[in-house]
Amino acid sequence: MSSRIDELDAIVRQFDLNEHPFYIEWRAGTLPVNRLAVYADEWAPFIAVVDQGWDRLGHAEYAVEEREHDALWSHFRTALGAASQMTRPQSKTLLAVAQYAFASVPESLGALYSFEVQQPVTASSKLAGLREHYAGTVDADAQQYFVEHAVETDEPAMLAALIDGLSDGDFARARTTCAVFSAAAWGALDGVYYTD
Repeated sequence: MSSRIDELDAIVRQFDLNEHPFYIEWRAGTLPVNRLAVYADEWAPFIAVVDQGWDRLGHAEYAVEEREHDALWSHFRTALGAASQMTRPQSKTLLAVAQYAFASVPESLGALYSFEVQQPVTASSKLAGLREHYAGTVDADAQQYFVEHAVETDEPAMLAALIDGLSDGDFARARTTCAVFSAAAWGALDGVYYTD
């Protein structure tokens, strides 16, 4: 592992989504189903733009896969009866950060690395929680988004190789975006976890 990737991993660990109370309660089965539905709605616009980051990097095959994942997210939303629009400012911040990041290569690398390096672990833990506690609501078809992300481990290594090839200036941009994206993703979970 390069020192650059060590830097990014240290940033991501500060915002380890699996340690957020929302995901902890999800795994424990103490999260109300209606809160899962809010999450499904609030994160849907972000899930729908992840393909843009891969397109920006010139990896059309991953972009196509992300569009398929967006369709799987729709199955998850439908199972939960989720049909609302994004309303929370924290979710809007995550979407804005992603849209900004996906407009250029260094920023896309920083944001996608933060997202993809966490996916296998967070998807596995959420899938376990769905199967153990929410299977009556979220059936196997609606769990498929998490099934696929639990086993996708090649993206972080490929992104790391691209990051290692950046100039120092572009790496600085990627590192900053990794930090901003990581904080925004944590904040988006805050937005659906903490209620007024």
